[in-house]
Amino acid sequence: MALLTRWRPVVNLISEESFKHVWTRHVADSAQLLSLAPGAHHWVDLGSGAGFPGLVIAIQLADFPNARVHLIESDQRKSAFLREAARATGAPAIAHNVRVENAAEIIPGPVDAVTARAFAPLPRLIAFATLWLDKGAVGVFPRGRIGEADITDFQKHPDYSFDLVESRVDPDARIAIVRNPAAGEGRQRPAER
Repeated sequence: MALLTRWRPVVNLISEESFKHVWTRHVADSAQLLSLAPGAHHWVDLGSGAGFPGLVIAIQLADFPNARVHLIESDQRKSAFLREAARATGAPAIAHNVRVENAAEIIPGPVDAVTARAFAPLPRLIAFATLWLDKGAVGVFPRGRIGEADITDFQKHPDYSFDLVESRVDPDARIAIVRNPAAGEGRQRPAER
C-alpha cells in the first residue's frame, strides 16, 4: 500500500476519493475474481492502470509455480508503477507497455483467464479478448451495476456464453463470466501449491 500511496499523486493511479475506500472498492473487489476462474494460473489483464485487478490476482498467485499475469497498460508511467509493484511484492506479473489492441501479438497464449476492470464496454472487451477466449480462456469481467443496456450487449455475442455472478463486495454489482463453448473447457490447470 505504501507504493500506491507514494505513486498515486504523481501518476494519477486512482482518485483521492476512491483511495479512501481502496481496500473494499479496489483490493477486495479484485481479489474475489481469482475464485471465479478455478485453476487459472495464466492471466491477461487489459488496461491494468493501478493494477486492479491484475496485480492483485498476481499477488494471490505468488505461491503457485509457473503462475503469470500479463498486465497490459499503454501509459508508460503506470507501466513503470506496475513493474515496481510486481518487483516489490514478488508477484508473478509482467507489465507490458503496449496498447490493448496490440496485446495479442505479444501474448499469443496459453492463457487461462482474461480480465479487465473499468476499461471498456463489454463488446469492446470481447473484441480485445477474442484470441484468448477462442482458445479456451475464460473472461472474468467486473461490470458494476448491470442495466438493460448491458443485457443487450450480451445478446450481441451469440458465439459466447455469459453468466452473471453477484459481487461479494457489492451485492448490486455483477461480474460477467464469458466463455466460448466451441473452445471447450480450455487448458485450466489443477490448483498447485
